Order: sequence, then C-alpha cells, then structure tokens
Amino acid sequence: MNDRQIDFTQRNIAIDILRAVTMCVMIFVNDFWTVHDIPHYLEHAAHNEDFMGLADVVFPAFLFAVGMSIPFAIERRYMKGMSGESTIQHILSRTFALLVMGAFIVNSESGMADDALFPIGVYWLLMVVAFICVWNQYPRTDNPSRLLLFKGVKWAGVLILLFLAITFKSQSGDYFSARWWGILGLIGWTYVVCALIYVFVRKRIGVLIGIWVAFLLICAVTSPMNEAHGGETLFGLPQPNILQDLLNILHIGNGGLSALTMGGMILSLLSTQYAGTEKRKKVYFIICAVLGLCIAGYFSRHFWILSKIGATLPWIFYVSAIATTAYAIFYWMGEKGWTGWFAIIRPAGTATLTTYLIPYVAYALSALLGIHMPDALTHGFIGILNCACFSLLIVWFTGLLGKTHIKLKI
Repeated sequence: MNDRQIDFTQRNIAIDILRAVTMCVMIFVNDFWTVHDIPHYLEHAAHNEDFMGLADVVFPAFLFAVGMSIPFAIERRYMKGMSGESTIQHILSRTFALLVMGAFIVNSESGMADDALFPIGVYWLLMVVAFICVWNQYPRTDNPSRLLLFKGVKWAGVLILLFLAITFKSQSGDYFSARWWGILGLIGWTYVVCALIYVFVRKRIGVLIGIWVAFLLICAVTSPMNEAHGGETLFGLPQPNILQDLLNILHIGNGGLSALTMGGMILSLLSTQYAGTEKRKKVYFIICAVLGLCIAGYFSRHFWILSKIGATLPWIFYVSAIATTAYAIFYWMGEKGWTGWFAIIRPAGTATLTTYLIPYVAYALSALLGIHMPDALTHGFIGILNCACFSLLIVWFTGLLGKTHIKLKI
C-alpha cells in the first residue's frame, strides 16, 4: 500500500464525536446506582444472561473509539520526527498511568472500613486531586520557578497516592491491591497490546485484519459455549491450560477486548485511506460492513450467549456494528457541517479522562455533605432524566476546568 494514500494531518471530528457521545453515555449509565426502577434494557445484563443492555455497549464502544484514535496519535508522532523508541516509551507511560488510576478506582468500589482513617468521600477527593497533580497538562513555560512549582505539585500528587494506598482498608478488611484493575486498567492493557501492534505493523491493513481475525479466533477457542452446546469451550480445553495462562500473562484475556480495539483501528485506517472516495461507494462499504458484523453476530449467537461479562463473539460483533454505524453517522454529519451541537459535549471528546474522573468528586461531596436527591426524583423516568442531567453537568464542569488549565493528559 502506498503510505501517501493515508493522510493523518486532518483531524477526524467523527472520532471526537464518537468518543464524546460514548463518554457521556458512560457517565449516564454509571450513575444508575443512585436511582431506582431502571428499565432492564438500559442496565447491564446479569452473569450468564443472554442479553445486552445499553450499559453493556458503552465500554466496548469506547474501546472501539480508542482503536480508531491509535493510528492518528502514533502517525502524528512520527510526522513530528519522534522515533519509534520514544513512541513505545509514550505508550508504556500512558499504560502505566491508566493502570495506576484503574487500581485506585477499583479498590474504592468496595468502600472504606468503619475503622479506616477516613471515609470513602475523602478517599475519592484525594484520589482525583492526586491524579490531577500528577497527570495534569500544565501550561508550557520556560520560567524556572514555574517549572519547579509544577514538578513539586506532581511529586505532591505521588505522595498523596502513596498515602492512600498505605492507609486504605475496605469494608471487608482488605488492603490496597491490584484486584482486577478496573475499567481504566482494562483500557490500559488493551491499549498497550493494540498500540504496540500498530507500532510494528503501521498502515498494513491486511496484516491488521489478520491480527483482528486471530483475536476473534482466540475468543472462539477460549470462551465457553452456550448450554445447548455443553457449556464447554470449542475444543473442550481443560482449565487451566497453557494457552489461557499465556493470554493471562499478556493480559489479553479471551481476546475480545483487543478484537474490539483492533476493529476500530482498521475502520480508522480504511476511513482515512478512502476519504476521497465517491460517497456512494463509502455508503455501500459501511452497509456491507455493518450487515456482515450483524450476520456474524446472529450466527455466532447459536453457539455463544450474548454477554459483555463473558466478552463473547456475538457481543463483539454486535457492538462493532453499533460503533461502526455511529461513526458513519457522525462522519456524514461532519461532511454536512451538522456538528454545531457537538460544542455542548466537546469536553467529553477532548478531555475524556478528566470527564471520567469528575463524577467521583461529585459523589465524594454528596457523601461528605449528606446531599441526596429526594426519593421521589430517583425512580423511573425522572430518575433516568436526573442521570442524563448529571452527565451533561459533569461535561460542562469539565469544560470549565479546562479553561483554568485543569485537564489530564497522559
């Protein structure tokens, strides 16, 4: 393939919109724990339930958007003259940040013990403050005093995190540990695998498609089939087995999350390569791709349940179809110039990590100050509306923080 066919100099607003919409919906569904009587189609499916609610689409759709962003981020580093070694260091640095943040967040999910040094609200506040201190995008300056100040603030953040890790004690009496890394940690492990693959493969779409298929095959081989097919893996692999042990060491799991991210990466490259293609042909391609994914999801569901928790093949195919459709719609709106509404949620697409963390500040203040919604406003449609308003409020506040130079960048 001729590298000149793929141009990464132009920002793809459709990816920003997809990332922003996904993050807004993520905050929306993550706030469901504060309300009651939520329709099942909006919630997560239960363990081993053959079902996919809105909440089961959000996280994988975000991984898909992460995959779409990887080629742009890496190729732009190369265009600036940065080396492959520095790019790998950058990928590892970003991964480390996501793993650290994921570990602190996932530990907080079990709450704080009654005899802990401080309540969970204080933990959340100090956690977010520390994250901002360490990973904030500080203004560029040549002033030695300001540089020293910024360095001091970063080290203060590190000390706060060490303090939280040492003093943490959950309601069950457990102390700070990696646990399952949390959502940010899963994004981190998936990102490092797929980003490193791209560093070595670059724009060779055929090779990337082959790797995507390999991840799908790993998912097919390692995921238990439905009860109609005995509930065992495809080849009846014993548990544990050397393949699964190797995958766990590499933090690939059953390959499902990596497949989603690789799918986004491939769509990003194809979309950029054929940006100048006749619109009718692009529409045909998207229709064929979405139909193909839906058909694959339909047939694979005869063998595996539709499950986010299990990261099964039907879930991968259907979410990829949804994300591809959403991206196509946003791309078309960008071509038409119908993106004025995006300004409302832009911070969720350009300061995504900050947006994800700010709800913990809101929950901390609510817990510490005893501020709660009246019970009448936490049920059914009114409760759902409250969650939607909360999501928009978080995005607005993130934009406000950005104007004061508070924006995480890893």
